[in-house]
Amino acid sequence: MKLLSWKPALVLVVIIAAVIFVMPTVHMRLNDTPQPTLWPKKKINLGLDLQGGMHLVLEVETGKAVESTIERITQELRDQLRAERIAYAELQQVGGTRIEGQLQGRENIDKFEALLDKEFRDLRIASRKEAGDRLDIVMDLPETEAARIRKMATEQALETIRNRIDQFGVSEPDIRIQGEKRILIQLPGVRDTQRAKDLIGRTALLEFKLVDDTHSVEEAVQGRTFPGSELLYEISENRETRRTTKVPFLVRKRAALTGAYLTDAKVQIDSQFNEPYVSITFDKKGARLFERVTAENVNKRLAIVLDNNIYSAPVIQEKIAGGQARITGNFTAEEARDLAIVLRAGALPAPVTVIEERTVGPSLGTDSIRKGLISMIVGLILVVAFMAIYYKLSGLVADFALLLNILLIAGGLAAFQATLTLPGIAGIILTIGMAVDANVLIFERIREEITIGKTYRAAVEAGYDRATLTILDANVTTLIAALVLFQFGTGPVKGFAVTLSLGVIASLFTALILTRLIFDFFLLTRKVKTLSI
Repeated sequence: MKLLSWKPALVLVVIIAAVIFVMPTVHMRLNDTPQPTLWPKKKINLGLDLQGGMHLVLEVETGKAVESTIERITQELRDQLRAERIAYAELQQVGGTRIEGQLQGRENIDKFEALLDKEFRDLRIASRKEAGDRLDIVMDLPETEAARIRKMATEQALETIRNRIDQFGVSEPDIRIQGEKRILIQLPGVRDTQRAKDLIGRTALLEFKLVDDTHSVEEAVQGRTFPGSELLYEISENRETRRTTKVPFLVRKRAALTGAYLTDAKVQIDSQFNEPYVSITFDKKGARLFERVTAENVNKRLAIVLDNNIYSAPVIQEKIAGGQARITGNFTAEEARDLAIVLRAGALPAPVTVIEERTVGPSLGTDSIRKGLISMIVGLILVVAFMAIYYKLSGLVADFALLLNILLIAGGLAAFQATLTLPGIAGIILTIGMAVDANVLIFERIREEITIGKTYRAAVEAGYDRATLTILDANVTTLIAALVLFQFGTGPVKGFAVTLSLGVIASLFTALILTRLIFDFFLLTRKVKTLSI
């Protein structure tokens, strides 16, 4: 009798908790609301295969991150050499990942090597050749440092993409790293796949570059190169005729200011032309830099460059203080909003490439849900009927446990915010069979005990005692397999593992605690003399 004291309380608490977590989803479906309104406001999330959406696998070009680091170090080294008044004949980035330098004079060589030891300890001397007063040196990054940069590039890309998607408004996205440089993205419910791809894949490297008016842009278009300058284009499309125009600009390679100093970007409407534009705000350091650049270059043009495309190149009329600027570019409201999102989320540390893309239509998801539910209901009806016919009243007890089993799985999915997928429905159907199997084992043991002449009470106790170890053995091994699938599986496989794990735990609870509580209640409390089994 002491055992009965805690079991009803435990069963009651578990059932009430399951109902509380399932009710918001039921209420949401009945009232056709997009989000649950009932407390605890948690719902059963549907996976990509059940509500449609987008599946992407991106590959981060991590080698570009190493090249960008080498480019930055090369520029810093040049600045330091000028600051220290160290003359050099040549210093340039070669092959993307190396820096080649040439110095003349013993004093310059000694100062250069002292500077490397003091400020650039991360650089590795790949080769060094000294002949008389001339030094030829090649530097690169150690492999461990390059590997760290590549790993960081993937992790930073993941965070940047996650921020963009969060601001885009996608609920329940699945974003994770696969391998060393791939990122898996699943966006349930997304219909405009091209817009989502543009938002995710844009590098969003914002730069402000001075226009080079000292050289001929026409000569640059014809192929002539000018040291320290590069040719970029402003590309615009006429929305009515869909004709594109390309205006060439010769700009300084070195950016006067970058988007690294941005603190905010938002869409505003131009009162004069009634067109949207993106207003950007710099932090204190960026505001000082912007003010200095505009003060030193009045009457010159400053190009606003995003991913090597020029958006506009206005003439600086006067010094601009306050740290605010605007990006105009004949945007639609949607384009301006997406641009503001990518600027707020920051630039990707390296370009990304789409290597796998799949879309699932909502009608396919609805059809999958319908067929999955039909399978589950048909299987449930057959099992319930079999148990009721074969085990009579005891079979009805097993059927009650089976229904409660499904309730507990649904409650668990909502409570842990797990995602229900099509394989997840298969996992639920599988656990229905496992839950019945546990009761069949128990009932058969009870029948054997009754056959050898034991009382019903003793037969029930012996039946449960003999079957418990077997049930635990079968379910625990299944649970271990499900946990391994959850740890190493992805997407639908993980969804299957989640429902299987919840189903195994629910099955153990209903078979070993709930049904025994019911038998004990009737045999001990109600003094029932016969057992229908």
